[in-house]
Amino acid sequence: MALGFWPRGRLGLGRRLAFLAAMLAGFADAAGAGEHAALDALVRAYPDFLAGYDATNLIWRDGTRMPLADGRPTGDLAEMLRRGSILDQIRMPYPAGPLTAGMGPTGDPGRVRNRAFFDKMYGNCWKGEVRPRLVSVVWLPRSWGRTTEATSVNSVAQRIAAVSAEVDALPLALKRYAYPPAGTYNCRTVADTGQPSMHAWGAAIDINRAHADYWLDHRAGDNERPSQIPTEIVEIFERHGFIWGGKWSHYDTMHFEYRPELLSGSAAEEAPPTAAESPRTGSVNDRRH
Repeated sequence: MALGFWPRGRLGLGRRLAFLAAMLAGFADAAGAGEHAALDALVRAYPDFLAGYDATNLIWRDGTRMPLADGRPTGDLAEMLRRGSILDQIRMPYPAGPLTAGMGPTGDPGRVRNRAFFDKMYGNCWKGEVRPRLVSVVWLPRSWGRTTEATSVNSVAQRIAAVSAEVDALPLALKRYAYPPAGTYNCRTVADTGQPSMHAWGAAIDINRAHADYWLDHRAGDNERPSQIPTEIVEIFERHGFIWGGKWSHYDTMHFEYRPELLSGSAAEEAPPTAAESPRTGSVNDRRH
């Protein structure tokens, strides 16, 4: 940062440096406040698992201490997508609510996921730890009426059932975007990062593929905006703690995943809904998020 914005001759070098140090301290305090707010939201979002945090660790209720950072510089999104820390995954704010006219995705809030964090919470699917926790949900019982699987951890399956009930009450012109779903649980990785998909933890659902757009399906340099899922559907998911892949620069407009820490004040921070669960059945997913 240049020091030439002070009037010449009015401040000595020592006072200039002191002023600069104070400015930098102010920036650090602001960044620290934002970081603490994001960590507070993370702990509130998963009360069954998280007890708190200190300067260096996330503290789990079983006493586990998990590093907040990995010591690598931040700012390289490609690197974070492959090896994101806990702080990396909450660093980018998610724009809840409808996007304003002319506003498109400017980042990938929520697409960075710390594998150790989610493996501890939901289990490692490659070790057979996720499937025993899956339960079945009837998706849109009045319109589609078939079952799909999601994790019972954090009441994700119950929350999907609550989303289903609200979407099912929408007019056909809107809810047709939501069925048949393209899948929920699938033990797989993300196409471009090699890291586990949120589907691998049973905490995501893809809705009707016929009305969806995926960034990898578009040619390089293609600036055409992806098709839009109705705002009404997106808002229902967000109220129940699910973020939408349509708000990512690497967009996946049929994808929703349970990430209540990025939706502070959502229904996900309140008591989980009650929902009847029907017998378990399989589901299918593709290569996406």
